[in-house]
Amino acid sequence: MSSFPSHRRGPGMRRGSRRATGSAGDGPLNPDLAGEPAAGPPEDAPGDPEAVARNLCLRALTGAPKTRQQLADLLAGRGVPDDAAETVLDRFTEVGLIDDAAFARAWVSSRQAGRGLARRALSAELRAKGVDPEVAAEAVEAVDDDDERAAARRLVDRKLPGMRRLDRATASRRLVAMLARKGYGGGLASAVVRDALDSVPGDDDEFLSAHEDQDSLLP
Repeated sequence: MSSFPSHRRGPGMRRGSRRATGSAGDGPLNPDLAGEPAAGPPEDAPGDPEAVARNLCLRALTGAPKTRQQLADLLAGRGVPDDAAETVLDRFTEVGLIDDAAFARAWVSSRQAGRGLARRALSAELRAKGVDPEVAAEAVEAVDDDDERAAARRLVDRKLPGMRRLDRATASRRLVAMLARKGYGGGLASAVVRDALDSVPGDDDEFLSAHEDQDSLLP
């Protein structure tokens, strides 16, 4: 009868122990590492600065348009070197992903129609976002005097119903102050408020009392 060859354990080896060198199928030598993924680079490992800048800008632009200055501030805050940031910002400008003039026009249209802001307030907001003063001025020119007056009147008409219990002087003062916060000059604000209060029905005695000179009510 033939017999299977015997496997003799060498010195220092116990039954069931794994050989020190084995095939890949033998698994890790350290049982504590079983099931652990292979170690990779740390998450914060530095990459190509331009690639980092591109990804940051693309993510920022996905939510809403941004000015060049807004993106530059973002990159600086994330530690992107100036030369890499400038390269990426220049490229984005060339392909139209950054367009401060288009941003300014859209901003003026939206804020003037939605919030009723005057040209002075619109210009201040655009400057705060880093838009060049000349570019901002060109965008704001789309709002003319008639647009401003109409927007101011809409703001006043929207507030009037909540002021029915006030006398005319108090209502005037509050309405003029509200328009001033929206960027309207004192002359226009006073005229618009006066016209709005004069249009209130004559039987509303509370609004028609204490008719004062509006110029004295400027904040």
